[in-house]
Amino acid sequence: MFLDDTAPEVRARQFDRLRQMTEGERVAMAMELTRVATHLSRQAVRETMPGASEQDVLLRWIELTYGPELARGVAPFKERLGRATP
Repeated sequence: MFLDDTAPEVRARQFDRLRQMTEGERVAMAMELTRVATHLSRQAVRETMPGASEQDVLLRWIELTYGPELARGVAPFKERLGRATP
């Protein structure tokens, strides 16, 4: 079941605007939406783990997002999580 509280005329304007956007604008919007969703999901995990290190939070987020198998593979390197690579 799809829930939608957007009025049909507003939805039509949204689709019109999307059609007018360049490919680059649509890609930029998708990347920004992905960044926001990732940030919010990590924040939600962080809130369930008060006092946990950022590495432990990221490891749990990896487990929830990509599965326990990947998280187990990353776990030995957790001290590197969240650090920028050169």
